[in-house]
Amino acid sequence: MNNGVEFINISKRYGPDASSPLAVKGISFEIKKGSLTTILGPSGCGKTTTLRMIAGLESPTSGQIIMGGKDVTTLGPADRNVSMMFQSYALFPHMNVVENVMYGLKMSGIAKDAARSRAADALKNVGLVGFDTRLPSELSGGQQQRVALARALVLEPEVLLFDEPLSNLDARLRREMREEIRTLQQRLSLTVAYVTHDQSEALAVSDQIIVMDQGVIAQAGTPQDLYEYPQSEFVAGFMGEAMLFPAQADANGTVSLGPLRITPRQRVGQGAVKAAVRPEAWHIGPPGSGLAARLSKAAYLGSNYEYNFDTELGSIFVVSPDLTRVLQVGADVGLSLADHGVSVVKID
Repeated sequence: MNNGVEFINISKRYGPDASSPLAVKGISFEIKKGSLTTILGPSGCGKTTTLRMIAGLESPTSGQIIMGGKDVTTLGPADRNVSMMFQSYALFPHMNVVENVMYGLKMSGIAKDAARSRAADALKNVGLVGFDTRLPSELSGGQQQRVALARALVLEPEVLLFDEPLSNLDARLRREMREEIRTLQQRLSLTVAYVTHDQSEALAVSDQIIVMDQGVIAQAGTPQDLYEYPQSEFVAGFMGEAMLFPAQADANGTVSLGPLRITPRQRVGQGAVKAAVRPEAWHIGPPGSGLAARLSKAAYLGSNYEYNFDTELGSIFVVSPDLTRVLQVGADVGLSLADHGVSVVKID
């Protein structure tokens, strides 16, 4: 163990007796010191419960939590060196920026001058020099986000926790803030657990992604592992916009998808499988090549076109970066597959 966070066979049951349903079911994982792990999954999968157990806001029903080399399973939030940043920011409206940031330090008994100096350093870290005397109501959403981040950082936590931190921001601010969080995490070597339901956010910021489904870990690994090598239908469908098609694997491991043939990067057994295909994996060629397709819908998105094709495999969604050759609805084409963005998974 490298003094990060470790969950050992953790379960959590809400309710007074053994018949109450489990929100988390015997999960084990590790967050390495100085790394960022995202816990990802749909609503109700157990990810927020897991984060709250790291924080000490919930106690596990069974199992063991190790943090910084110490068993913290039965310790409350005040006895764990963690800071949590919530979706709502929870800034005090009657306090200015520097007062908000230094509040936790003052409550910990740090002298006012020392607390103010540390708060100023934290604000500098998040790019808010000169904002000390502003009230939260005088800040943009992105600036409020930075204040909340500075308030979490100023406590110098052993582990920093984020619960859906960017969901209240517009698309551009979300991208900017996730880049800032990642840059700050790497520069300060912070140990971070980050909960989100946004796959692109998880891919952008993580060293490790843990995908949860109905209280268990469906798969854990690097962003590339999860995107390119999903191990189940659920993970393939959840990570990105993969479409799942029924397919057949022969004795040699070659997979037939209609008229198309796929050689999986991972060995699969003979029989029925599912082919997970990303929208960007389709190549659009002339009629008579590959899979016969007819264009039914087209949408221009600036940097690419989104197409829907009718085929013998059903409707297929395709993202094309080709802005010079624009297809008209009703056009006949042939679809083939690239080497990337295609994976074969067992049937759940």
